[in-house]
Amino acid sequence: MDKKLTGIVGYITWIGLIIAFCAGDKEGAKFHLNQSLVIWLSEIVLALVAGVAGFIPVVGTIVSLVVGICQLVLAVFWVMGLISAIKEEEKPLPLIGGIKILK
Repeated sequence: MDKKLTGIVGYITWIGLIIAFCAGDKEGAKFHLNQSLVIWLSEIVLALVAGVAGFIPVVGTIVSLVVGICQLVLAVFWVMGLISAIKEEEKPLPLIGGIKILK
């Protein structure tokens, strides 16, 4: 896969991220693979927080509301990243664009 296709596939699902990382142009699309990984890991952490906080009566409701808003924001970031990969631009996402997991 070339750089553009690797970046796009990396955003599609977590399975796409694994496929893009294993079979794609890792060096060319490292920016988009990193941003996609940050989005997916953030979703996992938010789901775990919501699950654990769900057992606490009042606090769980508030935490679930905040987590829901954060997940909506991450969905918008996901769309922004996908559009950036389609246009072959390397624009960092707001708030989470500076996090580097892949070097």
